[in-house]
Amino acid sequence: MQELKKVAILGRPNVGKSSLFNRLARQRDAITADISGTTRDIKKRIVTISENRDFEVIDTGGIDYSSELFSKVADFSMKAAQMADIIIYMVDGKTLPSEEDRELFYKLQALDKPLALVVNKIDNDKEEERYWEFLEFGAEATFPMSVSHNRYFNDFYAWLEALIPPREEEPTGLELTEDTEVDPFDEIVRDINSVEEEIDNEIKVAILGRVNTGKSSLLNALLGQERSVVSDVAGTTIDPIDEMIEHNDYKITFVDTAGIRRRSKIVGIEKYALSRTEEMLEKANLVLLVLDATVGVTELDERVAGLIEKYKLACLIVVNKWDIHEEKTYEEMVEEIRDELKFLHYAPLITISAKTGLRVNKILDKVTEIYQRYTRRIPTSELNDTIREAIRRHHVPTHNGAVVNIKFATQYETKPPKIALISNRPEFIHFSYKRYLANFLRSKYDFEGVPLDIVARKRGERFDDDE
Repeated sequence: MQELKKVAILGRPNVGKSSLFNRLARQRDAITADISGTTRDIKKRIVTISENRDFEVIDTGGIDYSSELFSKVADFSMKAAQMADIIIYMVDGKTLPSEEDRELFYKLQALDKPLALVVNKIDNDKEEERYWEFLEFGAEATFPMSVSHNRYFNDFYAWLEALIPPREEEPTGLELTEDTEVDPFDEIVRDINSVEEEIDNEIKVAILGRVNTGKSSLLNALLGQERSVVSDVAGTTIDPIDEMIEHNDYKITFVDTAGIRRRSKIVGIEKYALSRTEEMLEKANLVLLVLDATVGVTELDERVAGLIEKYKLACLIVVNKWDIHEEKTYEEMVEEIRDELKFLHYAPLITISAKTGLRVNKILDKVTEIYQRYTRRIPTSELNDTIREAIRRHHVPTHNGAVVNIKFATQYETKPPKIALISNRPEFIHFSYKRYLANFLRSKYDFEGVPLDIVARKRGERFDDDE
């Protein structure tokens, strides 16, 4: 006979475990009440979903160590988890994540079994935002749910179906009817849960610029040693050279890129060097864009800078040879750079002399400061408060009379910060309005040196699809 999978429902008191048990079992024999600790016995039922998948669901008592009686109930619950094949850990979505919930969840995670975090009591659209706070647990599967209002069950069932095999024979069983409502969190949850947040102190910095702007001299000045061949002959550097130094508790790896010539002059080995440069930029986090103060911004500088936009990299504009420039004042130089390199409006600017060492020592501090912003994550509730304030000041324009609403926003990635706007009509949120929101965010948060990537999506739509 086929052995049934055991699915245990665990959680602290009064989070809705018995309600979920009743929902799965289609029965009302588990007592549900607002009094904490109502369930003291472990209840079991055979349940069928998708017509041919049977499993044993186990309802456990609330995990609470505040009294001797509750502690015994909690011990039984943890034993049930050890015996189970699949674990469901429920939390109360009407409260913020607690340290106790985190500790219990991590204990269950250590059992190395399929484990879902169910955030219950998300009863309406306005309460969706609280759900995002629980994503910090890092669960492989996290589901918003309202058991009492019968909301958002489909993805939860799909998760169970993937873990429970169909029966070998056709015994009679209780059939579970799935909700017809589409869960808005499908790909969103998958995207966010796939990102592991960890301490990130390794910065990959590309030194990018036209031929003979002084990139190798700059690298040597930063490293304090002769590492790259420095010459007045344009195009001396062919291969990118990696060097790592430590600064402000960060490990900074510099890649001294080959100088980029005009495309018509790229032949043979230099064509190879350009492809190597692009390969390196795919792995870089931050770019030092080196400009020649004696020449100013050229058309080729614009093209070189275009690579930074292409790869959405953090950037510091380094104006080299400031010790020998003659014609322009600092204000005039800044105005020219801002005018010619409009899409790098977010990049701060520093004037240096790699040859004399003028202000070179400030570059490393700026690199670590920019990288901290590049890896920043805005809490979802805080982000939504800011977006709401922006919308109040300047509403989303209608499209041919149709109202365009932004339901909520979430930052789903860092490096660079990527923000998704969940909307009823995302295709009608104009790029100019996204630019307005980006500028508003910059007015509230320090994102100097960092590009902001804002996308508009429908509920459940993937964020990383190209627009």
